[in-house]
Amino acid sequence: MTDLATRAAPARSGALRRAAPALLGYAAVRALGLLVLALWSAARGKSAHTLLTARWDALWYTRVAELGYGYEVRLPNGDVHSNLAFFPLLPWLERLVAAVSPLSYADGGLAVSLLASLAAAWGIFAVADHVYGRRAGICAVLLWAVLPVGIVQSMAYSESLFTALAAWSLYAVLTGRWVTAGALALLAGLTRPVGLAVVAAVWAAGLAPFARGRRTAPPHGTRPGARALGLLLAPLGTVGYVLWVGQRTGRGPLGYLDVQAGWRNGFDGGYAFARFVAGKFTSFPSALAGLGLVAGVALVIWLYAVCVRQRQPLPLLVYAGVVTALALCASSYFGSKPRLLLPAFPLLLPLARALARLRTPRSALVMASVAAGSAVYGAFWLNGSGPP
Repeated sequence: MTDLATRAAPARSGALRRAAPALLGYAAVRALGLLVLALWSAARGKSAHTLLTARWDALWYTRVAELGYGYEVRLPNGDVHSNLAFFPLLPWLERLVAAVSPLSYADGGLAVSLLASLAAAWGIFAVADHVYGRRAGICAVLLWAVLPVGIVQSMAYSESLFTALAAWSLYAVLTGRWVTAGALALLAGLTRPVGLAVVAAVWAAGLAPFARGRRTAPPHGTRPGARALGLLLAPLGTVGYVLWVGQRTGRGPLGYLDVQAGWRNGFDGGYAFARFVAGKFTSFPSALAGLGLVAGVALVIWLYAVCVRQRQPLPLLVYAGVVTALALCASSYFGSKPRLLLPAFPLLLPLARALARLRTPRSALVMASVAAGSAVYGAFWLNGSGPP
């Protein structure tokens, strides 16, 4: 693998100006998605606001913000859905926004998500720009915006917040800012269980030089202990919350696993998902869906292989690999898997590089067409089964 890039990051005064085209393009794509959602929902007699803020996981986050932890639902089959499954950073921010503004907890979550999505877009641009240049950075952001499940980026969910923290932590690693990387990894670990992917990326980058049998001087004049402090900070969010849940449930380190088991979530290496896909081939109509699932998984694996072949920096490969493995190999609700892959933005970098080689009119036409399709799909999806 290539060593971490050591060229200096853009000065703060010029960083926003450099990222402006990517952020404006991202905002335009998301605005289109919200507009189509509003029109589609109105035509069906539904509220787009409710779909964005008060359904599925958004309700659970709001309950944590309002009532704290301890709420659970016992299902007829014996399963127990506990809100301890939901990590606390988004509810904390919802509570903060509600305390300092007239917004409700739900609207606070939506505001956090919308701002975090812009921060995520900027972070994705910063990473891609640092590794492959400005044009690829713009394309990477637009590709992330037009993903079929991109509407989740504008919901009161934690995906946008997590992706923002992950992207900027990875950028901090790439530019040698170890304490910042560790602090952001800590916060990512308080946002979603997949925060482990950010921790793994920071640790892999920090320990790789020693695994190769040589020491490398930290770039940009980093103080001698900064790398060690960053590595120490990185896992504290995830570890702290899991231990707290264990103490609260009386089950020690296994407590969080018990909570997830109540939701029928676990890690089985992909066995349950493989059975689910295989079950689609029992009849003709569902076999088409099965073929689509196989093609989607094959595409994800192929993109990761291309990332490896193109020698992406080690922290990006580790991060994307762990996010992908946790998404595809978990036994959770299978409809969630596209959403769980949303933070794996390094997988988009090969496509961004290819798109960046096209002439601007052609790439703009491609992105506009895909953005329109994504907006329609997002509206159809949320008005139908939606993201679990």
